[in-house]
Amino acid sequence: MGMMGVAAMAATTASSSPAPAVTFNKEVLPILQKNCQTCHRPGETVPMSLINYSDARPWAKAIKTAVLSKKMPPWFASTAVGVHFKNEMTMSQADINTLVAWVDAGAPEGNPKDKPAPLTFTEGWNIRPDIVVKMAKPFVVPAKGTINYKYAYVHTNFPEDMWVTAAEMRPGDAKVVHHGKVWVRPPGSPWLAKGIEGESYDNETNKDIMGRKGMGDPTEGQDILAKYNPGLGAQFFTAEGSAKFVPKGSDLVFENHYTADGVETANVDEVALTVQKAAPLTREYYYTSGPSASNLVIPAGDPNAEVVGEVTVNQDNVHLVYMQPHMHLLAKDMEIRAVYPTGEMQTLLYAKWDFNWQQGYELATPLPLPKGTRLISVVHFDNSVNNPYAPTPDKEVLWGDQTWEEMSNLFVGLTVDVHQNKNKIFVRSGPSLLKRVPGVAGPTISALTLPDNPTK
Repeated sequence: MGMMGVAAMAATTASSSPAPAVTFNKEVLPILQKNCQTCHRPGETVPMSLINYSDARPWAKAIKTAVLSKKMPPWFASTAVGVHFKNEMTMSQADINTLVAWVDAGAPEGNPKDKPAPLTFTEGWNIRPDIVVKMAKPFVVPAKGTINYKYAYVHTNFPEDMWVTAAEMRPGDAKVVHHGKVWVRPPGSPWLAKGIEGESYDNETNKDIMGRKGMGDPTEGQDILAKYNPGLGAQFFTAEGSAKFVPKGSDLVFENHYTADGVETANVDEVALTVQKAAPLTREYYYTSGPSASNLVIPAGDPNAEVVGEVTVNQDNVHLVYMQPHMHLLAKDMEIRAVYPTGEMQTLLYAKWDFNWQQGYELATPLPLPKGTRLISVVHFDNSVNNPYAPTPDKEVLWGDQTWEEMSNLFVGLTVDVHQNKNKIFVRSGPSLLKRVPGVAGPTISALTLPDNPTK
């Protein structure tokens, strides 16, 4: 055989050599650290840990299925809209291919020396708290029955003004907490002023103790400090160098929507805060409700009921930095549109809805909302027998607090000028002002003479 024949044979042999198998330690673990371990670790509510090989190996085939179907990482916002988010949890195709190749190769562990350094987490939290506040007393959730929203304050009496940069609320038992909030109650607020620290009260049976103008009334200085929903995680308040203001002497109020789970359960919430000493130079973070269709009517049996809400921006210097939809078991999707004073319209969010994983969306670039801008929400609901989660598809559904009722709400994070008067940043407008008529569905987006969203 000549030299050229030997060289050709060597080249053929080299090209046909199998590629090294993808291993957990070298290629897979960095992907899991980047995309999965924030939730998939001990102490979190998701069903399995993916911290090390022994944890992940039994779930190899499930991991392949989840990433190929794009079920994991969970991310429901459409990229076709063109608005980008800081907390986007999409996995690259290259990483998906690596995970699939690992599973197809038999999920080998590989050389322990190839492992990256483990990530460090603060036990129980996704932030590193400067302050942790607990409910002063457990609330015993009954085994059955309907439970009104409950409110319990903690006399924190902070000795100085605080600027909070991040907050994370956690329930003691997530099985019985549908959702929760932590409110700032400034000194002098009449809300719960007649109450006892640690006791839980509700609007329906304790109106004298709950004495206030209304939840979130900015004239009393109330503000949402933190929220809990499954999948929401910590909230961050540093967009545009901002932070959330908590006045000296404020107390914290824990709000809980409990759902009986068949077993009597004692629940104690906690909230973790990170703080900075100096006030922001120009911008303050404020959390409030945006377009909300509390006049919704969802017909019995309707597989695609459309509900529209609207608010109009009523102040200058308002920037949108965060959006979090909130609905119940019938919702399918939510779209948010901004209609500017110029008449230009922009879709800001189009997201599928999953009641079991309620995400928030943090804008990569803050969006100025000029005074007069209309924010419009368009939500679709499936109240038919085709929806396995529909509690009563044979009945009309109206707005209500309980899970078997419905909501159509958007919580928004805004930055405003430091200590700006936040009274009526938004005013209800458009379909939100129409009277709810049981038996008659409300207006659809076509009634607003706006073009359909081409990104669906």
